[in-house]
Amino acid sequence: MIGVLGLEDGTRVEGTGFGASGVALGELVFTTVMSGYEEALTDPSYHGQMLMFTYPLQGNYGISGDDFQSERMWPQAMVSRGYWDRPTHYQHKKTLSQFLKDEGRPGLCGVDTRMLTLKVREQGVMRAAIAVGERSEVEELDVVAMARSQPDISSRDLLGDVSCRAAYRIEGRGPRLAVIDLGIKKNILRSLACRDFDMTVFPSHSSISEIEAARPDALFLSNGPGDPERAEKAIEAVKHFAGAMPIFGICLGHQVISLALGARTFKLKFGHHGGNQPVKDLEKKIVYITSQNHNFAVRPESVQDTDLVVTQLNANDGTVEAVKSDKLQVLAVQYHPEANPGPLCTEDPFFGSVQRMMKSAARKAGRR
Repeated sequence: MIGVLGLEDGTRVEGTGFGASGVALGELVFTTVMSGYEEALTDPSYHGQMLMFTYPLQGNYGISGDDFQSERMWPQAMVSRGYWDRPTHYQHKKTLSQFLKDEGRPGLCGVDTRMLTLKVREQGVMRAAIAVGERSEVEELDVVAMARSQPDISSRDLLGDVSCRAAYRIEGRGPRLAVIDLGIKKNILRSLACRDFDMTVFPSHSSISEIEAARPDALFLSNGPGDPERAEKAIEAVKHFAGAMPIFGICLGHQVISLALGARTFKLKFGHHGGNQPVKDLEKKIVYITSQNHNFAVRPESVQDTDLVVTQLNANDGTVEAVKSDKLQVLAVQYHPEANPGPLCTEDPFFGSVQRMMKSAARKAGRR
């Protein structure tokens, strides 16, 4: 099979197709992770996007399913320089190509991903189209026109696709935590569960009364795709509970919390996607290397007139990486402390702080 990629700026490149045949539309972004394609491809935060890997070799250890962050693939397609279809890892159950085929997603390899990455860095994320199939089926397709014809991702409401359909409970002996699922990764739930929180996970559209019925000690907002302004119900929930209980957030949750408390967000030129983003902690005077996956960020100047304080900044571009409020008991980070894929050096600092704040709140409420 051949594969053809078209970008809205008029770029058209041809390579080798793998995975499922067909046409896919989405926003092209690149990730710098050197391993972890299983985790990245099943991260709900990539919904609506096409994922291009800057590391040249993909597929070499196959697919085991052990590191999935959800039950399915979320990027519309994947792009890589090279693809290896004969994995030898002892845990692999299928090839990467078979996984994409099972998910109905096309893959494209054999293209100059360095050129495409530089193009995205210079011009920003772009709408894209990929067609994979026999040459006679796709060679004449106008993939550039297809790319241009799709709506901007900011206009789409993606949360209904990635969030759970109904609330469910993960029992624990610790404080009660209401988790708003905006597209939560499994490893966030694992990181919370191993600290024995008693969790009720709610769909993104849940009402305040539904959350209150669980009698939580704190509120937690997860990662997820798209424009944070689309998370209207979650923003309402933060506004309602702010000051009444601790509130925590990761990635999209960080942006939602910031919006609810008076800050503003904006879309980054090409986003932060990968496992090597440096984050400077302004209080500890150290730099963490973090895992990130987001296209929106909080405007630093908009935080000044709120109860929030910026505690961490991205060392590359100065964007906001963490906010807190002692007055409102709020703690939120833009990066992924639970990693998968990426480094784990921020897991204990973040989740340890969550644990301490929750135990304190539960003691004050007389429940734990």
